[in-house]
Amino acid sequence: MNPLPIIIRIPARADYLDIVRAALFAIASKAGFSYEAIEDMKVAVTEACTNAIRHAYEEGFGGMVELSFLWDEQVLSITVKDDGRGNVVRAAHSAAPSVLHQSPIADVAVGGLGIFLMEALMDEVHVRSENGTEVVLIKRMSRNEEMV
Repeated sequence: MNPLPIIIRIPARADYLDIVRAALFAIASKAGFSYEAIEDMKVAVTEACTNAIRHAYEEGFGGMVELSFLWDEQVLSITVKDDGRGNVVRAAHSAAPSVLHQSPIADVAVGGLGIFLMEALMDEVHVRSENGTEVVLIKRMSRNEEMV
């Protein structure tokens, strides 16, 4: 597969998430990831997109979410970017490693598991909040992947 990024822009609305999941499935299966790895990536990417949809833009003022998929040898890098305010995502990410890993699941606020879930399902997760929020999700090909 060509190492150039595949870029998709969707309106920041939940009814477009099926397009994102279909594109991810096509890209990841073409790269040779297993069904299980693709399902993990679909959950993580859906969480990142849902954060952008729910928290980036003021109520009633729609925006766009941009996804970039880059396959480079054995690594799939997926970037989810919005142009919104992003304060909620930044706060959740800064609390995730120290608070969530040491707390019982019942003590975590509703909606507070997105970053934690992304970190559990992906090999790396990076969050940047400058002029919007950018979440970079990285999944490496394991040596024993069975192609879809």
